[in-house]
Amino acid sequence: MKMPRFSRKTLCIPYAVFLVFFVIVPMLVILFYAFTDKNMHISFQNFIRFFSDPTKLSTIVYSLVIALITTVVCLVIAYPVAYILARSKMKKKFVILMLFVLPMWINFVLRVNALRELFNLLSGLEGLEGLGSANYFKTVFGMVYDFLPFMILPLYTTMLKIDKSLYEASADLGANAFTTFMRVTVPLSIPGIMSGVTMVFLPSMTNYVVSDMLGNAKVTIIGKFIYEYFGTDWHMGSMVALVLLIVVFISTWLSGGFKSEENVRGTTI
Repeated sequence: MKMPRFSRKTLCIPYAVFLVFFVIVPMLVILFYAFTDKNMHISFQNFIRFFSDPTKLSTIVYSLVIALITTVVCLVIAYPVAYILARSKMKKKFVILMLFVLPMWINFVLRVNALRELFNLLSGLEGLEGLGSANYFKTVFGMVYDFLPFMILPLYTTMLKIDKSLYEASADLGANAFTTFMRVTVPLSIPGIMSGVTMVFLPSMTNYVVSDMLGNAKVTIIGKFIYEYFGTDWHMGSMVALVLLIVVFISTWLSGGFKSEENVRGTTI
């Protein structure tokens, strides 16, 4: 029995329907509410209120800083782990990789609660409460704990695909281990780095659950603003969501351009 053949346009119909109803329509709703007032009249008042409020602007800066620190820490931890696992000749190395992925199978709220209870048991952090820095430390720690696997996995899969003959060629040409690492491994792992950075940086800006539960609701990020405003004022909430969407778009665009540039450089080394 022959299977029916479908054209490419026919196969794209389900994706097009999904795109329209779950991406385009919600975006139009957000745009409509963002640029209208409570009487449903066209207004730029929400835009003016957002960028004239120092609290909202400082929240964006805090969100960017927390997301940046989280991303850098995840990268510093994940890169050597992924490199060792990818280059290792251990037969059971997938078990070690599974240890990093295993926490993702547990409910997110349970993991954050367990981490909060762990912090409560550590008396060493009590001295920092008066300085106001413990809440930020615990927030970043929780972000790193939750998003670290999202940095390890793309790095590991990218490094695993690097042709081993390139390392042999580098050694034959007289390059030492450090030179090989900087001239071969790092350039060819840029796609994995950028994928991991994107998967960690963007969610870190909006994951207010971690900041609320671990930061004692004293660390406010932009995701918390969206949650609070959509409970009382959809118009302002839509404007905050639109601003966040623009920040995400710019971040993704910059990371994509950086990735393409580094790929060109990698091929010329």
